[in-house]
Amino acid sequence: MNDFSLVDQIICAASQAWKDDGEVLATGIGIVPRLAASLSMLSSNPDLMMTDSEAWLVREPVPVGPRGNYQPKRETWMGFSRIFDNVWSGKRHAMVGPTQVDRFGQANISMIGSDYHKPKSMMLGVRGFPGNSISHANSFFVPNHSTKVFVAGEVDMVASAGYNPARVARGWHLDDIDLRLIVTNLAVLDFGGPGHQIQLRSLHPGVTAQQVQEATGFELHVALKVPETAAPTELELSLLARLDPHNLRATALG
Repeated sequence: MNDFSLVDQIICAASQAWKDDGEVLATGIGIVPRLAASLSMLSSNPDLMMTDSEAWLVREPVPVGPRGNYQPKRETWMGFSRIFDNVWSGKRHAMVGPTQVDRFGQANISMIGSDYHKPKSMMLGVRGFPGNSISHANSFFVPNHSTKVFVAGEVDMVASAGYNPARVARGWHLDDIDLRLIVTNLAVLDFGGPGHQIQLRSLHPGVTAQQVQEATGFELHVALKVPETAAPTELELSLLARLDPHNLRATALG
């Protein structure tokens, strides 16, 4: 058995989000999604495109943290105008970290509270979530699976579109929404249940389906048998060590 941590296992599971995407721009917001996208590019999907987080496409993922003598292997310019062309064309798959998610997959990164004019807390605003959510594939990473994140009703502010027929924008259809994986500290989920219901895809070691349901504010679709999340391979662990030489991922779950 390989020596690995839970966060290693989560990153490897998250990397499968891009496995069958072919040549798309992979964007991972935060340490775990970024490492997951990088790992996918080096293993399951070598056709993935990634940037150096500045303005260039790179031939290989750039390691996180201090780079020392490492020089990014830049291939071509990828400024904002080309990024937006990529977004609108649908040739992108982002993994983001929402503050709230509801049963429709609608996500919130804007504010907490029932009164938008007097919120309990203000956060980032909707940023690029509206356009991203109707233009290309999206997945979520949640480091602390709880009912505060997976809320019982709608999210307090709908920052990105989900499978909610009541909120589909004019001229759009539910089939235009492409939500893939949700990876948390408890499990891997997707939107493959009846009517895009969020379902359990795998459980991390020592976690039960009941524990995941109790930490979720809405009903999940749960199969009779849910597999355990796959353990990282030796290759995946060696690639992670190369991508994160300073082990910054160790604090990603809090």
